[in-house]
Parts: sequence; C-alpha cells; structure tokens
Amino acid sequence: MRVLVTAGPTREYFDSVRFISNPSSGKMGYAVAAEAVRRGHQVVLVSGPVELSEPGGARVIHVVSAHEMLEAVTSEFEKCQAAVMTAAVCDYRPSRRLSHKLKKQNRSRSIQLQPTEDILAHLGKIKGDRVLIGFAIEDHEHHVNAEAKLRRKRCDAIVLNGLGNVGSDSAEVEILRADTGWSPPLSGTKGQIAAAVLDLLESLFAARR
Repeated sequence: MRVLVTAGPTREYFDSVRFISNPSSGKMGYAVAAEAVRRGHQVVLVSGPVELSEPGGARVIHVVSAHEMLEAVTSEFEKCQAAVMTAAVCDYRPSRRLSHKLKKQNRSRSIQLQPTEDILAHLGKIKGDRVLIGFAIEDHEHHVNAEAKLRRKRCDAIVLNGLGNVGSDSAEVEILRADTGWSPPLSGTKGQIAAAVLDLLESLFAARR
C-alpha cells in the first residue's frame, strides 16, 4: 500500500521573522510513518517544521505553511491508497504578510486573520475508495466535536487526542470509526499508538478490497 502521512505544525508568518503556530512536535506522525515503513508500505511523509530525524525508508516532503502542505498533499494523494493526517495545521493565517520585520512600538497592534485551507476536508471530498484517517485534538466536548469532524470531513476514522499528548513520547487516545463507533481508550508510547493506527488502516483497506 502507498500511504500518505502528514505530521507536525504549520507556521503562518505575519512578517519576515514572526509567525503563528502551535506546539505540535510531529512525534505521532513520524511514528506512524516509521511503523508503516516497517510493515513494508511505501510512505510519503509531508512534514511541517519539526526537530526530528527523518524516518528511514520514507520519502519526506518538508513544508512550512498550510498552503504548502495542501499543495504537497493534493499532489501526492492521488497516487496513494490511504492517508493518515496527524498534522496540526493552523486554522488561521494573517491576511497580510509584511516583507520586513515589524518594529516594536509603544502601542497596540492588530493582526487580521483569515481561515487557512481545510486540508482534511479537501481530501474527504476527493478520496473515492481511499482510506482516510484524521486526528482531532479537543479540550471540551471531546466526543461531540470528534464525531462532527468525522462526518463533516468524510473520514473513515478519527483518532481523538488530548492536550496532554502534545510533545510527549506517550499518548492516550480514543478511535472513532465511521462503521463501528468508539473504541475503548488506548494508551502507550507513540510507537504503540502508531501500531494500532496501522492495524486500523490495514483493516479498513482490506475491507475495501
């Protein structure tokens, strides 16, 4: 199987040096990519800026912004049979990016934001018979929000993350499948969680065939 994986944050710049981002470490996506390679799959990893070594055997495409990630993912997805979207893509970007560093002044400044592209929803619209697994991080109404995301973005499954998983080497998640509903909570190292995600991916792919 040819598998597309996204990982890490995006950065949305408002001047030449400053940006909006989030604390995603990319560890989960890199673990998923490494596990998929270990199982013999062809892997394309589209990664935002992280401080991790590239997983051996995967083809890695480095991006910075949500728009760059969208372009890379759209180009690669048509050649894949499945995608695991772990990246924490910024929901907003500054409407205007200055070509120079904004100097500090003794007054308030405002930055107007506009929505970034919804990469997961875009793939959901064009997926056809491909398998699509998304990740969701929620800090309230966890199940309600994850269930809405699965329906809205036409995923086959959503992995529900907690805030405590960010940057950690371990995680506790719940998996929502479109066909069977919620799994019991699953905890372990991110390598162990990645193995569970690959089990799910292979099961969904086999069912399609």
